[in-house]
Amino acid sequence: MRIGLTTTIPVEVILAAGAEPVDLNNIFITDPEPDRLVSRAEIAGYPRTACAWIKGIYSATLQHQIPVVIAVTQGDCAQTHAMIETLSEEGVRIIPFAYPYDRDPDLLRMQIQRLCDHFGVSWDEAERQREQLRPIRAKVAAIDRLTWREGLVKGWENHYYQVCCSDFNSSPTRFEREIDEFLDTARRRTPADQGVRIGVAGVPTIFSDLYQVLEELGARVVFNEIQRQFTMADSLDCDLLEQYRRYTYPYRLAGRLDDLRAQIELRRIDGLIHYTQAFCFRQIQDLLIKRHLDLPVLSLEGEGPGPLDARTRLRVEAFIETLQARSAH
Repeated sequence: MRIGLTTTIPVEVILAAGAEPVDLNNIFITDPEPDRLVSRAEIAGYPRTACAWIKGIYSATLQHQIPVVIAVTQGDCAQTHAMIETLSEEGVRIIPFAYPYDRDPDLLRMQIQRLCDHFGVSWDEAERQREQLRPIRAKVAAIDRLTWREGLVKGWENHYYQVCCSDFNSSPTRFEREIDEFLDTARRRTPADQGVRIGVAGVPTIFSDLYQVLEELGARVVFNEIQRQFTMADSLDCDLLEQYRRYTYPYRLAGRLDDLRAQIELRRIDGLIHYTQAFCFRQIQDLLIKRHLDLPVLSLEGEGPGPLDARTRLRVEAFIETLQARSAH
């Protein structure tokens, strides 16, 4: 059975049950015409001011005939609640999952156990699946090191392999083969020229060409914040519960800020791009990110899938030029 995911959840449970996880965000944004999926939701009655990711997930679920969706009802998008109600009307079965805001271990354990019970999986079986995924997560962490430390991996490649750890492209075995082939190729490359070092924070961008534009301007993306969290790279030696407690995205912003500060220092980042989605509550967090991080931050807002618009591209160009001037002095 194919199980849709609205965001990263304890995928180990799904795989232990012999089911196929499908990150609905990924099949939406990699569709040949993602804007058409957004339009389909609007034709169905979704307002223009609804999040484009939510509209895309709704349409992708129906287009790919996903029968069951695990929806994160706490710790992700506030609009998920209304979206799953519309999916239920279309016959999709919904399984809710909630991350406790304060990282309470008992509440999180209860949520994971409920997921296990739903799929007839024991906690030990989920733990064994975590052990099987650990080598794959470690290889993706190696791709990340080749990005910021060796200069052998591009920012978009870094984004791709890390974001795929939400569902392992529905097949961990196939995905691991793809990783092995990529690592073999990347390690034989010549290191990239030094340029200003950029971090990208926030949810994965809906812009299709941000990374390419940054490279054209002489910048290198050496850090993708949320995508790295999908890899669970900081939790390779943890048990299942602690692994998902350390995952920063669903919890308080304070945990993300600690992670951002550490990675900015480690990766010697010159400037940060903070991406937020139009009509998303996380736009409010932008003021705290700028207040608590001691480096230049450019806030970008995207609405629908597609390339950077002219105004946003000009802002990116000006930001990179400013960083280049700073590094020259």
